[in-house]
Amino acid sequence: MSPAPVIIAIDGRSGAGKTTLAVELAALLRAHHKVSLFHLEDIYPGWDGLAAGVERYVSTVLTPLSRGEAATWTSWDWAKHYDGDARVTLPAEIVIVEGVGAASEPARPFLGAVIWAESPDDVRRTRALDRDGDTYTPFWDQWAAQEEEWLAGDDVPGHADLRVNNLADGSAPIDLLRLLPYLPALAPVLAPELSARRGLRLHAERLDLAPDAPALFESLYGRSANAVWLDSSNHRDAPAGSGQQVTGQETSAAERSRFSIMADDAGTFGQFVTHRAGVSLVSAGSSVAKVPGPFFRWLNTVWGRRAVRTPEGYPGGFTLGWLGCLGYELKRETGGSDLSAPTPDAALIFAGRAVVLDHNEGAAWLLALDAPDADDWLAQARAAVEAAADRAPDAPQPGGSTGVVRPAPPVFRSRDTGSEYREKIAAAQHEIAQGNTYEVCLTTTLEARIPEDTLDPWATYLALRRRNPAPFASYLRLGGLAVASTSPERFLKIAADGGMRAEPIKGTRRRAADPQEDAQLREDLATSLKDRAENIMIVDLLRNDLSHFAVPGSVTVSRLCAIESYATVHQMVSTIDARLLPGASRAQAVAACFPAGSMTGAPKISTMAILDRLEAGPRGLYSGAIGYFSLNSATDLAVAIRTLVIDSSGDGAADLTLGVGGAITSDSVAEDEYDEIRTKAFGVLSTLGAEFPDR
Repeated sequence: MSPAPVIIAIDGRSGAGKTTLAVELAALLRAHHKVSLFHLEDIYPGWDGLAAGVERYVSTVLTPLSRGEAATWTSWDWAKHYDGDARVTLPAEIVIVEGVGAASEPARPFLGAVIWAESPDDVRRTRALDRDGDTYTPFWDQWAAQEEEWLAGDDVPGHADLRVNNLADGSAPIDLLRLLPYLPALAPVLAPELSARRGLRLHAERLDLAPDAPALFESLYGRSANAVWLDSSNHRDAPAGSGQQVTGQETSAAERSRFSIMADDAGTFGQFVTHRAGVSLVSAGSSVAKVPGPFFRWLNTVWGRRAVRTPEGYPGGFTLGWLGCLGYELKRETGGSDLSAPTPDAALIFAGRAVVLDHNEGAAWLLALDAPDADDWLAQARAAVEAAADRAPDAPQPGGSTGVVRPAPPVFRSRDTGSEYREKIAAAQHEIAQGNTYEVCLTTTLEARIPEDTLDPWATYLALRRRNPAPFASYLRLGGLAVASTSPERFLKIAADGGMRAEPIKGTRRRAADPQEDAQLREDLATSLKDRAENIMIVDLLRNDLSHFAVPGSVTVSRLCAIESYATVHQMVSTIDARLLPGASRAQAVAACFPAGSMTGAPKISTMAILDRLEAGPRGLYSGAIGYFSLNSATDLAVAIRTLVIDSSGDGAADLTLGVGGAITSDSVAEDEYDEIRTKAFGVLSTLGAEFPDR
């Protein structure tokens, strides 16, 4: 008896290309495994034998194979319309079974993975009849009726682990092989396929050009359904305009503002994942995999081990990989409660090629994994950089003022009226007085629903970045979701060498047009005992978060309560550094710090429970994270604040959301706290021509 094999079923209606798909997938898997194939068309007892054939298949094929035993079964002679000879299917490390009913309900307990193949009805009929000729033609309707009756009572597509739009162009088997290792049941046996991902070759090319960044993104990714721009939009202002007082080293603001990254999910290696409530949907080309389990567990399977070497001379931390956003509701995996949001809990693209702008050196780097389509993309990207370099840096776009021209500004409503928010401040202070928390980062959400065609997310982001440039600005277009962020706050950075850094912001003052008044506001923040206390409490929280996966004794505070100035606000910022334990899971190190303590309060877990009661609704992407998970095992994530989320629902409308909040302590003054959230909302609202809602 052999060890029990992993059984993969490929199911779908007739003509979906299951047989060819199974043969080609088996050929790919045989590079590392012994593979057996079984075709259900060999066992159906006639043209009305779908149900009986499935019964025979389960009892005489699946049952012995699942025990590691040879399966002896009776074939069907389609010419004589009677039972044929006895045949044997031997067990192997992987067994692929294919045919209509291969993943039917009686079969599923034996299966490690279910693949559902889809093709348009007219394509299926043509494909099936071309393959079987006149033999099948008289029976097409009869067989199709059996398929419909079976599927009416057995939702096989709904139970599929992977769904593939089988175009019969040779792409489907390769796409499936990229996704199969993500499935928990297949990951152990497909370890060689996972290991192959850690031997990728990276091409890096430097161009000594400083292209206009918006023009370059529009040229390369303006038509991409999924694209990300991590945009250090304040690079021209750092360090001179940062307002920091540090000596003996480059300022943190300058370091944060050095690189911008642009990418989409096109090309050989492109993938796209969304996660909601314990299920990740991962797409690669024609295929989509449904992967159950926590997001951070999935992240640990795809990131954290070095897969490429950093090219010689390349100064950036990003060497291709995953880019996108994590929503606040992922707190369900890190000690928080389970809430659902309208937006995904996470949305990431995998970029096998990207452009990285080095603003310090005035250079553009083209990065691409070795692939058949790499040379064509490099030529296209090179031409786009050269064309964008002919423009003045960050030249105004058509119609590009610092506002957004719309028929009428959106009218926002707030989850809380002013009086309700003040009452929640009092409730938070009561929790503090009871000893349940020390600090509560209380937030609310501004929402507006508008006709989808009245606001262009791209033009909106360009206006936001001109009005409020920031080191962690970003523009994400992920299907029907657009994210326009001007965040100044780093959540967590883990360098390839294991260095960790968090830079929480706590303490905000508005900017003033009058220089003297502006200087006074800055000084008021710098000398505020309340803001300093808020900041120090979060520093202590993050020291604890980092310590879970840090080398003992390596956690240090290199900056405490420094002041940084941006276009619309002054901020109080601290820096905590640590060194990751060798061999520690980087995904779990991120999870230990998530969500950002500056957006929860302290202590984190008990305060998150208080916030759930007070806020009475999900935050969505707001106060989550935006950034990258690189193939060299590095990550750099910003806190998703000063962030407008535009969710196009597909019914002609778009939902706009903007989260705002502030830290509540025992000595908070309700009116001052309410003024602070209005200040934080000003940059986005004023760009849209909108007002902070009265209610």
